[in-house]
Amino acid sequence: MSVAHVVVTVIAALMAGFSGFALLTRADWVVQALTEYGVPRSWWNPLGAAKAAGAVGLLAGLFVPVVGVLAGVCLVLYFTGAVVTVLRARAYAHVPFPLVYAAPVVAALALGAAA
Repeated sequence: MSVAHVVVTVIAALMAGFSGFALLTRADWVVQALTEYGVPRSWWNPLGAAKAAGAVGLLAGLFVPVVGVLAGVCLVLYFTGAVVTVLRARAYAHVPFPLVYAAPVVAALALGAAA
């Protein structure tokens, strides 16, 4: 396992964890966006929990690689769904936001595969 892989994985986990925390605590900027996108309020807790679980899974993957790979793939799917949701809401200026969160997860998966 390389130092780069560990650092990028920790950064990806922190970013996903922050995103999940912001959703679970109903940060104003998250609530406004989800309302604009038409995401039902009943989905907010499960979505926040999914991001938090993905963050924990990425960290666990440093010790049990298959867990990290599964968590990473699930987070990539999650953020892909977020991009689709933003596009469906025609909020094109917001497309980069989920991509910013997905990028370190993709990088962690790539570095893990290269190790």
